[in-house]
Amino acid sequence: MIPADKAPAPPFFQLRCSLAYAAPLGVNGAILPFLPVWLAGLAFSEFEIGVVLTAQLLLRLLAAPVAGYFADRMAERTLMLAWSGALTFLTALAMFFTNDFWTALIVIGVQAAVYAPYAPIVESIAVTGVRRWGFQYGAMRVWGSIAFMGVVLAVGELRGLWGNIVIPYAMAIGFLMTVAVAFIAPKLGATVARPATADPALNSNSLKRLDLHVLMIGASVAQASHGMFYAFGTIHWQEIGFSSGSIGVLWSAAIVAEITVFFTAGWLARHVPSWSLMRIGCAMAVVRWTIFPMDVGFWGYVVLQVMHALTFAFVHIGLQHRLVESVREDQESSMQGAYVFYNGVFLALSTLLSGALYKEFGPSSYLAMAVLSIVSLGIIALAARLQPQRPASGG
Repeated sequence: MIPADKAPAPPFFQLRCSLAYAAPLGVNGAILPFLPVWLAGLAFSEFEIGVVLTAQLLLRLLAAPVAGYFADRMAERTLMLAWSGALTFLTALAMFFTNDFWTALIVIGVQAAVYAPYAPIVESIAVTGVRRWGFQYGAMRVWGSIAFMGVVLAVGELRGLWGNIVIPYAMAIGFLMTVAVAFIAPKLGATVARPATADPALNSNSLKRLDLHVLMIGASVAQASHGMFYAFGTIHWQEIGFSSGSIGVLWSAAIVAEITVFFTAGWLARHVPSWSLMRIGCAMAVVRWTIFPMDVGFWGYVVLQVMHALTFAFVHIGLQHRLVESVREDQESSMQGAYVFYNGVFLALSTLLSGALYKEFGPSSYLAMAVLSIVSLGIIALAARLQPQRPASGG
């Protein structure tokens, strides 16, 4: 038998991974901007919206590490993708019969739990391709951002025509696509226990490395600084008079900038250290969230949205390249699940805090997100000091 790391890549690996990213991130194009709007359309208060979104995040973070652990031990990881997509599709159908707070809390919570494994498993498949065969991570991940942008624009326009009923329809169609894509995603078989690098210091149990956990926490806090924007960005823009089409353009501006960064991820990886990418992203988040509550007009918000390429994409790419360099392949899904766990914990706390702050202080609450970005800078600096001080580890 040919060892996994010597076998040729599955046919059309990069194209199939691109589709595997496009399906779940396309669904996110309906969930992130418009799920809070759908909840508001059910006459929920800001606090109730915050509770539902926090429950969504908490259940996702509890499910993702468990799913990652089992995925690393399955004969084929894509089987979990199929189950995840199918069960989530059923919860999207249940949204059509949801009218009250407690039903919404249960339906959205279950949806988050069964959907939790999908994105980290796709991430682990793509990262395996980067490690084994040298595929470009950004060239695959970018199609998820393109799908996200397309769905945001489409749902924004359709919602302007037909109202909030478009949102559960868009989610149901998107989750159905994740089922189809589960059968297209590359099948790699069982993961193999091979070293991440030639440096013996990095070949131990990746899940026990304190520096990697601190790094994932720092990146998660940086991403959690987007919590108020994800929960109340669309609502805030509606309150100041922007149309559904304009709001769709603002979301798309962020994704176009993000796409540009992902297309250049290979160049960035060669010329900008991973640590620098993350630090730049955190620093720009401080600037973005400090300015966000100001009256900057439509084009001012376009500029702030373009900064998403730095505040999100730089941090994400920097972290993923560090994990490629540092994590054993047979623990890839587990590590991605751990990252989803940390991401979920801090995003859930951020979202819950956002609900309470936004109700009390309105858009001025974005300053709390700027504080989170400063904290993330400190945690990432600590992770850099904790890493193994050897040449192969960047120390």
